[in-house]
Amino acid sequence: MRAAKIFNIPPIPSVLLAIISVQGGAAIAKSIFPLLGAATTASLRIGLSSIFLFLIFRPNLNKLTSAQWKSVIPFGLCLGAMNLVFYLAIERIPLGLAVTLEFIGPLILAVVSSRRRSDFLWILLAAAGIALIAPWNAEKIDPLGALLALAAGGFWAGYILLGGNISKIMAGPQAVTLGMMFASILVVPFGVMSGGFENFNAEMIIPVSALALLSSAIPFLLEMKALKLLPPNTFSILMSMEPAVAALSALVFLGEHLVLTEWLAITVVMVASAGAALGKTTSQVEN
Repeated sequence: MRAAKIFNIPPIPSVLLAIISVQGGAAIAKSIFPLLGAATTASLRIGLSSIFLFLIFRPNLNKLTSAQWKSVIPFGLCLGAMNLVFYLAIERIPLGLAVTLEFIGPLILAVVSSRRRSDFLWILLAAAGIALIAPWNAEKIDPLGALLALAAGGFWAGYILLGGNISKIMAGPQAVTLGMMFASILVVPFGVMSGGFENFNAEMIIPVSALALLSSAIPFLLEMKALKLLPPNTFSILMSMEPAVAALSALVFLGEHLVLTEWLAITVVMVASAGAALGKTTSQVEN
C-alpha cells in the first residue's frame, strides 16, 4: 500500500515527528476556537481524520476478529475522549501548560508500572511542577481548565496502554482508522450540541483539513508504529519533550508568553517524566 510507505521511517523519528505535528496542529486548532468553539473544532478534527483514513486505508471490517473489535472500540473511545477534553482545556488555559498538566497521566503510568519504590520520587517532583502553575500561583490559570487537562492526561495514559495492546493484534493503520471511527461517534455529537457548526464556512475547509492531518491522522499513525517497535519506557522518554514543544508552538503561532515559573514547571515535569522512564529502564536491566 503506497500510502502506508509514507510512514515507513524508524520509530524514534516517528515519535519526534508526531510530537511536532500534534503540537503544531494544536496551535492551529486553538486559533479556530473563537469561530467554532473547542467541541466543534475537536469534532471536525476527529471526523475529517476518520474520513481521510478510511479513504486511504479502506479497512475490511468483515475480516476483524472478536478480539480485535473488543480492543479497537475502547481504544477509539479513549482516543476521542482524550482529544475532546484536551481541547476544552486549552480553550481555558495556555497550550504549553495544558500539555504539562496532561503529561501527569503518562508519568503516573510509568511510575505505577515500575518495580522501584524510588521512582515515586518522580511523582513528587512532578507535583512540585504542578504547584508552580497551580491557580493560586498564576492568575491566568483557570481551575476548570487545569482539571480538564489533568483528566485528558488520564485518557492519554489509557491511550498508551490500549494502543500498546492493540498494536500487537492489528496493523497500525487499521487500528488508527477504526479507532478514529469510534472516536468520531463519541466526539461529533458534542460538536453538534455546542452549536459551532453554524459558523463553519467554505474558507475554513483548508485550515480544518490541515488540522485533521497534523493533529490526528499523521501523528497517530506514527505513534502506533512507534508503540509497536519501541519499549514503553523509551516511548515515554521521547514523549517527555511534548510539553516544551507545545509551549514553543504556542509562543510562535499563538503569541502565548509564559512567565519564568511556568517555564520552570514545564522543565520540572519533563525531567520527572524522563527520569521515571529511565528508572524503569534501569529496573528492567537489573531484572
